Parts: sequence; C-alpha cells; structure tokens
Amino acid sequence: MSQPTSSSTVVQMAEALLYQQAMVQIQGAWAGTLAAIPPKSFKPDAKPGAIEPDLNYSELFIRDNIPVMIYLLIQGKHEIVRHFLTLCLSLQSQHPPTRGIFPTSFLEEEGKLIADYGQRAIGRVVSVDATLWWVILAHCYVERSGDQAFARQPQVQSSLQSYLDLILRPSFRAAPTLFVPDGAFMIDRPMDVWGTPLEIQVLLYGSLLSAIGLMQGGEGVGKGEWGIGDVAEYAHRLRQYVLKQYWVTSTTVQVLRRRPTEEYGEAIENEYNIQTETIPHWLQEWLGEHGGYLIGNVRTGRPDFRFFTLGNSLAAIFDLITAPQQRSLFQLIWQNQADLVAQMPLRICHPPLEGEEWRSQTGYDRKNLPWCYHNAGHWPCLLWFLVVAVLRHQQLHPDADTDLLAGMRELMESSYTLLLEHLPRQNWAEYFDGPTGRWMGQQARHYQTWTIVGFLLVHHLLYVNPEDANILNLPTLKDIRLGEE
Repeated sequence: MSQPTSSSTVVQMAEALLYQQAMVQIQGAWAGTLAAIPPKSFKPDAKPGAIEPDLNYSELFIRDNIPVMIYLLIQGKHEIVRHFLTLCLSLQSQHPPTRGIFPTSFLEEEGKLIADYGQRAIGRVVSVDATLWWVILAHCYVERSGDQAFARQPQVQSSLQSYLDLILRPSFRAAPTLFVPDGAFMIDRPMDVWGTPLEIQVLLYGSLLSAIGLMQGGEGVGKGEWGIGDVAEYAHRLRQYVLKQYWVTSTTVQVLRRRPTEEYGEAIENEYNIQTETIPHWLQEWLGEHGGYLIGNVRTGRPDFRFFTLGNSLAAIFDLITAPQQRSLFQLIWQNQADLVAQMPLRICHPPLEGEEWRSQTGYDRKNLPWCYHNAGHWPCLLWFLVVAVLRHQQLHPDADTDLLAGMRELMESSYTLLLEHLPRQNWAEYFDGPTGRWMGQQARHYQTWTIVGFLLVHHLLYVNPEDANILNLPTLKDIRLGEE
C-alpha cells in the first residue's frame, strides 16, 4: 500500500535528526544515541553529537537505544551495533551482589566510561530491563549480521554465564518469575508495579531464548555452570506459568470469579487467594467476547488487571502467547482503540491510577498524575512494537482471521498518520498527556530519540519492507528441544 504523500519530507527530517544530532561517538567510533537531543545541538554552529548536560538525557541508555540499534541493523550499519554491544559488555557489573547486571545508562567523560547502575537515578532504583534487553539485542545482532565470531568471544560467553547466574539462582520464591522493585523497567517511577510485572517476565523469557541462541553460536568456547538444557527448561517453566497466571479472557475471568477462597494445601484452584472484589467491572466491556491479554502483575490477593502495552506486544513478538492468543490480543486492541490509540498512539497502560489509589501508590508523584507520563500517558515510541507483532503474525499465519488482520492494518496506518501529522509539530516529544493523548507531556523532553526512531521504524515496516518484522525472531523452545534430542 502506498505511503501518505507528505511522509517523505518528515522521514528525511527524522533521519537527519537521528544521524546528525542524536548520534554520538565513544572511544573514537559511533556508539549510539543520546536519550534526547539537547537544545545546544540546534544552534547553527553546533557539531553533530555536541551535548550540553541536561539531567541524564545526554547519556546513552540501553533501553532507549534498542529501537535505534534495531533500525541500524535494518539499515545495515552493523559496526555501530557491535560497538554499542561491546561498550555495554565492558560495563557489566563484576561486583557482588550485582555481578551480571548491565547499567541503565552510560557516558564518556575525559576518555573514561561512567555508568549508572541506579546510583544516580531518581529513587535510586536499578533498571532491570537493560540487562534483559542486552542479551536480546546481542542475539538479534548476530542473526542479522552473521557475525558468529561475536558470540564465540570468551567474554561474551562469560557474560552470559554471569547473567544466568544472576537470574536463575534459587531464591525464596518457587515461581520461575523475576521479582523486582517498583520502577525497575520502562515504568521507572512508583506505579504499583513491584513484584513480578508483566514486562519483566516477557523480557526475561525473550532474553533466555536469546541466551540459548548465543550459547549455541559460541559452542566450543568453554563450558559454564548453566547449560542450554538448564536455560530451556527454565524458559519452558516461565512460559507455562505466565500463560496460566497472567492470561485473561471473558471466560477465564468468569471462572476466576467463581473459585473458592481461603484454600490451603496443594490441590487448590485459587492459588493466589484472589477475592472477587479485586476483579474490576470495567473488564466486561474491555474484554468483550473475543478479547484477551496478559494482566500487569500477579501477587498474592492483589492481581493487577491493568493493560500494559509493551509487555503484551513483546509477548506476541516473542511467541510467549500462542497464535490464537495473539489474535485475541489484536482483537482487544482493535475494539479498544479509542482508549489505546486515541489521538496519539499508544497509551502505555490502561486505566490510570486515580484518587486515593494514585496518592498512596505513586507517593503523590506529580509527574505521574492520572493520564500523564507512565500513568496512562501516550508514548509514540511504543507503536513500532505493535507493528512488528502484527506483521510477523501475518507472515507466519497468512490465512488466519484475515478480516481482523486487515482491520489491524488499517489501525496501524491510521496510527502512522497521527505520528506523521503531530510529531514534527510537537517537536518529537517524549510522551503525551490527557485521556486522548492530545497534549504534549507536561515534563516531556523535545526531540526524544526513541520517538524519532520509533517513527522511522513504523514507516519502514509499513511502507518500505514489512519482511523486516522478523528481525526480532528468537529461537523457539520447540526448535531448541528438537536440537537436544
């Protein structure tokens, strides 16, 4: 399908911002992008990459650079991605008890790399998703570039063992999920997401599959404590757990509402003692007859039924949810597009925390007022994940529910048009506020890099080469198990 006639100028503008303003060099080579292009970069005499301290937006974030690196891989700029991965690898913590984690962000000062593991963050919360994303990106790089030598490096294989030792060590919890504090991932402020939030579990699943792919590519380099079979078994347990505990439809909610409470022992139905009153009434209309999604969190007596866009999109991309479940997710998004897309795609979560719930759970966080920032704000950087999820589903299941997928195509194209019309006029803002996402975020940075590159990815995937939606394909548990036999 042809692209909107006005898109070429905006695409050229976005590419110029990315390559000429956001990209920076570290240790003499292009290494990635700043979180946001600082105002100094727009002065006539500014040099590309010139930065001016602006909180930590002038640092290189692993999380923010994921879409950048994916776009660079698509464009064939493999050497930049390898340099970024290598820099991150050199900063992996070697100090107990954080041995194995990657930093949230880093920068170069006077020739020295300075990393933030949470010691400079607001609230001093460590970002867990950076560690999980590094492994996924490393696998995507090796697959896309064919650079198997990267995976065979002893330091890469040793890094994977450190990561697995950090993630898979036995703890006080029997569940195969990863327990994290509030604010440990993209939602980096108090939002009652502590415990086992969906996004972390999905990233954990994807990173475990990616680790297996890298370990297979590095066979013969050396053996560590964790073998491919160990990791595959853990990933299998994690997937089964998430599908059982997080997936909801109208049918599963009705079953949950009728389960007994106050049960004790092994043969019980209501494992987390969920009371009927914790199940919100808005789920009836939200789910409809055919919608389904993964809820935000599972905790004893306190399930979080909020819809989190990134975690659900990644669950489809990584095939954590089955193909029929992916179509139920697309149906849910399509029928609730007035909430999730509105006038600026996509809402990060729904519904927002309000009233006393907002006060108690966010600690009166003024940045996270209802319909603002991470409390149901709208983030343009999220759309490309949904586009990847839908396009790769179409590639793998071309004959499945063609009407639904055609509707999703229309939704994605209309969402692209919204980005095309609003982002240049709103200075490529970081996020948007309000029930419809019409207003620029009250504290949003202008020229946010992942807003810029997210637009470029959506454009490329919809109108240049939809086949590139396979760039996030990971090893499958089925293939791994067949390979072990």
